[in-house]
Amino acid sequence: EDTRNCRLWNLEQNTKCWRNWYLQKPAKPTNVPVFEIWEESDHPEKAPGQSGSISGGNGRVTFLIGTLSCTVLPTAGTNFSLTRCHRIQPVGKLMGHIGPVMCLTVERTAAKHDLVITGSKDHYVKKFEIAESTLGNVGPTHNFEPPHYDGIESLGIHGDILFSGSRDNGIKKWDLEGQELIQQIPNAHKDWVCALAFVPGRDMLLSGCRGGILKVWNIDNFTPLGEIRGHDSPINAICTNSTRIFTASS
Repeated sequence: EDTRNCRLWNLEQNTKCWRNWYLQKPAKPTNVPVFEIWEESDHPEKAPGQSGSISGGNGRVTFLIGTLSCTVLPTAGTNFSLTRCHRIQPVGKLMGHIGPVMCLTVERTAAKHDLVITGSKDHYVKKFEIAESTLGNVGPTHNFEPPHYDGIESLGIHGDILFSGSRDNGIKKWDLEGQELIQQIPNAHKDWVCALAFVPGRDMLLSGCRGGILKVWNIDNFTPLGEIRGHDSPINAICTNSTRIFTASS
């Protein structure tokens, strides 16, 4: 939060807030982003303890995501750090973009590697494969071509299909295995495509734009199925479960 608060919620007890922490500002102003690691408690009455603090590199941390191997990946400037949670220290940096990294998503490959897909203001979507032993600076294993006409704002993986949403108002559909473009809709929205998600158990893609419109697409043939005005301001995130769609906005 902008208020520097971190909160722990109990979803089974009427969304009760168990604990609230206020993150103190550093004694000296700094432009180096820092993210905290917290250990979960097995007891509701006991708050989790802070187990570490890590510098994220140069630039503002805009996103965090974890993988099955407990790797935390913050976007920070044109590069982003690779951190092993159990070691509480950075072990590498994924490099290759020439613009700020705005979004990323992670999957697990058959070889038990972390497949990291990133989107940047440099208009490109890149793929990285991270093994358990990966250390140091790592470059992308593939650059998806052709790039968007503007920065990437959202990504989503459905099976072996990757979707990317951009400030150029378009959505692209990529084959992850073949590493090639399958289909694209140049004007999927009338504004930036800020969020992508999927309907569980159904071949449907959800997209939200800066204009507050939520759209539904058929994943197979990439045709529109419907749309609704969800907000009067940008849809920043979409999340779903088996019965509902949730959207976040200003």
